[in-house]
Amino acid sequence: MADSLDRLLPYFRAAVDRYKMIEQNDHIAVGLSGGKDSVVLLALLHRLQQFYPTKFSITAITADPCFGGQETDYRAVTAFCERLNIPHIIRRTRLGGIVFDELKAKNPCSLCARMRRGILDKMAQEAGCNTVTLGHHKDDAAETLLMNMFFGGRIGCFSPVTRLTRRELKLIRPMIFIDSKKIASAAASCGLPVVKSGCPVDGQTQRQQARELIESLSGQYGPLVDRLVGALQKGGISGW
Repeated sequence: MADSLDRLLPYFRAAVDRYKMIEQNDHIAVGLSGGKDSVVLLALLHRLQQFYPTKFSITAITADPCFGGQETDYRAVTAFCERLNIPHIIRRTRLGGIVFDELKAKNPCSLCARMRRGILDKMAQEAGCNTVTLGHHKDDAAETLLMNMFFGGRIGCFSPVTRLTRRELKLIRPMIFIDSKKIASAAASCGLPVVKSGCPVDGQTQRQQARELIESLSGQYGPLVDRLVGALQKGGISGW
């Protein structure tokens, strides 16, 4: 596991250092959905903790959407947390039923993400954490920029670091310099436990459309993900 993760660590630390994501004695809540991105995020953060000069502690938090009214099986993920000596807190929610059955949202992904973020923030506070970290990566940033332009008519993206003053929390995204394919490769080669999403619209979202567009154009125009993220940085857009 160390060899595969070590190849990602320089990019991970570069984001942490560039945007000053971690401060002394931060207690970081890792939003652990069980997907490959969040599991690799947890593994990298634990790896960084072993040598990073700024000391911090880690707690993993999971908000189970209970899609279709079914509780998700996180036992393998919890066992992984135990091997890392990281506490894992799971909260079962009605999120899936509210979004898809009660509200029948036309844009379920956006609503679900906002509601889940609210639950995670509250869980982090209850666990005594002052920082929340999410597993968004470089491809997510490029896709979000295009989604905001095409579907929202604005130029913007999520920020590397966000101060949630109302909740007295800091939100960080330390994987923003790492490619999605490298994350998937590390998860597979390390044999990390990954929980398949039970979302009814998984793979049928606006994000998937943006991803496919980038892939189709990259063959003609080159590394568009790198260029889009570079444009965010050069323009200082959304704190980049």
